[in-house]
Amino acid sequence: MKVEQIYTGCLSQGAYFIESNGEAAVIDPLRDVSEYIKMAEASNSKIKYVFETHFHADFISGHLTLARQTGAKIVYGPQAEPNFDALVAEDNQVFEIGDVTLTVIHTPGHTLESTSFLLKDENGKAHCIFTGDTLFLGDVGIPDVAQRYMGVSKEELAGILYDSVNKKIKPLNEDILVYPGHGAGSACGKNMMKETVDTLANQKAVNYALNGSFDKASFIKELTDELPEPPTYFPSNVKLNQDGYLDLDEVLETGLRALSLEEFTALSSNEDTVVLDVRSQDDFRMGFIPGAVFIGLNGGFAPWVGSVLKDISTKLLLVCEPGQEREAIMRLSRVGFDNTLGYLSGGMQTWKDAGNELDTIGTISSDELADALADGISLIDVRACGERKNGHLSESVSIPLNTIHSNLDGIAKSERHYVHCAGGYRSMIACSIMKRMGYDSLVDVAGGFGAISSNPNIEITKP
Repeated sequence: MKVEQIYTGCLSQGAYFIESNGEAAVIDPLRDVSEYIKMAEASNSKIKYVFETHFHADFISGHLTLARQTGAKIVYGPQAEPNFDALVAEDNQVFEIGDVTLTVIHTPGHTLESTSFLLKDENGKAHCIFTGDTLFLGDVGIPDVAQRYMGVSKEELAGILYDSVNKKIKPLNEDILVYPGHGAGSACGKNMMKETVDTLANQKAVNYALNGSFDKASFIKELTDELPEPPTYFPSNVKLNQDGYLDLDEVLETGLRALSLEEFTALSSNEDTVVLDVRSQDDFRMGFIPGAVFIGLNGGFAPWVGSVLKDISTKLLLVCEPGQEREAIMRLSRVGFDNTLGYLSGGMQTWKDAGNELDTIGTISSDELADALADGISLIDVRACGERKNGHLSESVSIPLNTIHSNLDGIAKSERHYVHCAGGYRSMIACSIMKRMGYDSLVDVAGGFGAISSNPNIEITKP
């Protein structure tokens, strides 16, 4: 028996490959399925099943593509309603994969169809459980937005989730491994551990959902209090996962179009088209196409594209370092952004060589910020509210990045504004958006709050 976790840091997402005696299964695959097919070839096995723990909201799964390419059967848990050929399993139904089995354990709460899968070895001994977004390490999945739009409240879902975790998962053998669908950084939970695998015994000790810290009523309150609204693109991703989507090859064929400067300029003149610059924040800051939005490939690219651009039908023109075009389009497709019209051939060098106008973002060190604070400045903190609670500058205004489009009332376009996040990635995204909205004088704080908090000349406000 072989169990492999395929972890994608950009999405904080874990997919799983299980192989035994010439047969294999994949759990929650990403849309780019080539890696799973290569793993099956390397182990001389045939992919028999694709198991989906639920209809994902934060990424497009590869279930349909993988089934088409391998002949595998797609399997969901009870209450799933896929609009394509798939097997909707019953609670406790058992599936054979070579000499091992996967048992369906219906664990609703994150969504109504959320299901975990218990893997038993060739001797029938429980080895591990794949919990999807039901149970994370140190946390549980938040009540899903798609279900709430269907008329099920977050409080109802949280109560259902409490029962699932405590009645279905907690009684299992403590020595089994827990393989979650996500780790720290995912918007599907509130406070996950950085580890991506743990024992159930340890989770029963440290996870508030399992260790008896809360009764059902207090658990519901804990889970739903100050629960942020999920990113706008989540319902669109659920719909694609439930209804179907284009194969990645088709998306790449359309998007991998090298555009001349003239073609690029003509297309970018359309109001409904966004120029997306995916280079590093330092390269972007020093010179970019006016009106371009920065979201760099070297950070949490795909989730921030979804959170900032919101509408998956947005038409995109890419500015990349030459050779990164395919990666950018593939990672966009993971969150359903399939409408890339092409990329500027030669990248920014082509734009510069033509003598076209460049825009820039100013920068300031933490030492310079310490001096500037004494004079009184407009300082914007774009970190999440939870980060800010652990320490912030009293002079700053909190505008989390995912709210930046709608939360700038009272922020004058004519004034100079200093912007910071934790390290510099999100603040540059914010600066690019504000520039696009007409804010002319913006300064990025180099190193973000990490540099600010370590500067002895700057006083930090802490709870």
